[in-house]
Amino acid sequence: MLVPAPDPSRRFLPPEPAPAQASPILVPGRNCWRVERAERVGVIVDAEDYFAVAKAAMRRARRSIYLTAWDFDARIRLTPQMRRPRRPDRLGNLLNWLAATRPDLTIHVLKWDYAELFDLARWSQPLFLRNWLSHPRLHYRLDSDHPTGACHHQKMLIVDDQLAFCGGLDITANRWDTRAHRADEPLRRQPDGAPYEPFHDVMMAVDGDAARALGDLFRERWRRATGCTLTPPGEMKPERLGLKRLKSDRPKPDPWPPNLTPLARGIGVGIARTDPRWNGRDEVREVEALHVEAIAAARRFIYLESQYFASVAVADAIKARLAEPDGPEVVVVNPVRTTSWLENTVMLGSRARLTRELREADRHGRFRLYVALTDGGACITVHAKVMVVDDRLLRIGSANLNNRSMGLDSECDLAIEAPHGAEGGAESRAESRAVRHAIADVRNGLIAEHLGVAPESVAAELRRRGSLIRTIETLRRSDGRTLKPLEDPEPGTLAAAVADARVFDPERPVDPTELVLRFLPSRIPRRHHWIALFAILLMVVGFWGLWNHTPLRDWAQLDVVMDAMGRLQGVALGPLWLILLYVAGGFVMFPLMLLIAATAIVMGPWWGVPTAMGGALASATVLFWVGRRLGRKPIERYGGALVRRVSQRLGDSGVLTVVGVRVVPVAPFTVVNLVAGASRIRFLDYLIGTMLGMMPGIIAFNLLGHQLERVLTEPTSGEVALLAAVAAVALGLGWVGNAVMKKTRGSGKP
Repeated sequence: MLVPAPDPSRRFLPPEPAPAQASPILVPGRNCWRVERAERVGVIVDAEDYFAVAKAAMRRARRSIYLTAWDFDARIRLTPQMRRPRRPDRLGNLLNWLAATRPDLTIHVLKWDYAELFDLARWSQPLFLRNWLSHPRLHYRLDSDHPTGACHHQKMLIVDDQLAFCGGLDITANRWDTRAHRADEPLRRQPDGAPYEPFHDVMMAVDGDAARALGDLFRERWRRATGCTLTPPGEMKPERLGLKRLKSDRPKPDPWPPNLTPLARGIGVGIARTDPRWNGRDEVREVEALHVEAIAAARRFIYLESQYFASVAVADAIKARLAEPDGPEVVVVNPVRTTSWLENTVMLGSRARLTRELREADRHGRFRLYVALTDGGACITVHAKVMVVDDRLLRIGSANLNNRSMGLDSECDLAIEAPHGAEGGAESRAESRAVRHAIADVRNGLIAEHLGVAPESVAAELRRRGSLIRTIETLRRSDGRTLKPLEDPEPGTLAAAVADARVFDPERPVDPTELVLRFLPSRIPRRHHWIALFAILLMVVGFWGLWNHTPLRDWAQLDVVMDAMGRLQGVALGPLWLILLYVAGGFVMFPLMLLIAATAIVMGPWWGVPTAMGGALASATVLFWVGRRLGRKPIERYGGALVRRVSQRLGDSGVLTVVGVRVVPVAPFTVVNLVAGASRIRFLDYLIGTMLGMMPGIIAFNLLGHQLERVLTEPTSGEVALLAAVAAVALGLGWVGNAVMKKTRGSGKP
């Protein structure tokens, strides 16, 4: 259901106009980039409606379609609720069809580069391959213009610079759902048929100058990512497109879908961004400023929906208002959990800590954090990023309530603010009342959706009680669709440590060295170096002895490791657990080649190569920074002549020596990693050398292990011959590596 246009005659919420001296919240250059006029503003709740509206808008495009997202899945159907949808319905097919049938239309799709891993995981065509197979006027690109650990999180669709959508919804898998959010929804399926949990999100639609401004934002992102400058569709000359000049009096087609009812008309739209400091650019923290200043301006109610609740800046701003005797009520709606164990570890620990602090500061009982549930107590994934302040300001965008959305990830939020109207005439006051009722309708509609009641019931109860919290407490039920007060348990040791370190949720770009150091203890005093080094050397020797001269050596058998990997592969995020197994194995000197061989046989070459490489690099990285933390001189002093020789060669030759050490190991994997960290080598050189040096061996092991398994299960002459060929390739790689190393030594190079 789309949000309907407000009816000024309704009086569900007692209006409370802002005082005459109140200043506007939206101030360009302070908490937003620009405030641009939109002739129409719409709000779309949940993906059933958004995907249908987006499809209709793209079918009405004539000059340009810009689509940027955190993730993008060309396989999804946009209108699965229709038995006979207007073809084509799959996103990739639709875009290709539009480019092929509209000779004056160009389409540009920009996706965060790291999200390309999702395509590999779901066996979908990688974006670069899709770009080759698509129409020449359909351009797919990956955006890697971001700091280490950051992501491009903006979700925008811009059509002809006349209509734009912005909010929390990526046009990808695991997003489609109805506003009913039933626990058992037959149509809520991934492209491969697997079901997923109920999903809730919100988008805003704007046209006019506001849409053109978002077009400018996309074109700047495209230029940064590709180095190419896009011409705005309004400036495109028909001759460049091979078209005849259009008559000047011919009206431009309106891409606004007819089934999208505007929420407000003729209103300014604030555009707030987060853009990290990177590549010579200054940081932009408009999203954070808008949150903080909007909270400070609230008089009665603050309503928030977010995937997370982990932003220290937002929590501090709320805490200050809760300390006031007559401050506003604050209601936050979150999901019970996220779909990823890593996100749960990172974000739920922070949420528990911030919630505890806010409840301690809430002396007047004005703070509530609810989780959204549906029938049977099933969790609804609340993915929306919404803020409603009184009936004055509505913000919808991509920014979560976490630290990284305030200063690390690229974000874009849209906000509308009710005109003041107090000093104007009757027309101005009527306009202000209409916008205020529209904003209140959005808030009441969202609360009603979560409670499973009609929006009119929420509005009437709010009018009767004058309290948002008491309204929710009165209407919420003990089962079925409801909002339930959150009772997060105290975070465990790991979750608390991750939350405090902010390794995965930093407020600003963090150097890779700093990311690792946040996990490690503070620098070891110089007088204790010898104790630490002695303990490490004792552990290394001890583990070597355990794996070779005790019953533990029975664990270091290929069949035992394969059995363990097979069990891990069957759980959620199996490859990630296997990578963590490599990291743990590095600390106890477990044989690396045994792990690689087992990975090859269990997972096959397609998954085995990236998993083994990821595990080896992860283990090497962690041990490298442990060694760097300890320092070069102590390790060389207590490590002996072999360690000093390896350290000297690594520090002097960089990538080439690392490649050589990986091809022809001169010391155990764990020792090389520790020594490399303690040497003078740059981390990037070390990482590149490790990847180049280990890749041939990992590929050979995977091909050899996979083919060996096939021979054991199907011992045909063809399979045996193929095994011999693979073995010859593997031996050849080893011979080439030795030859390169001998030549390097013979030339006198380090």
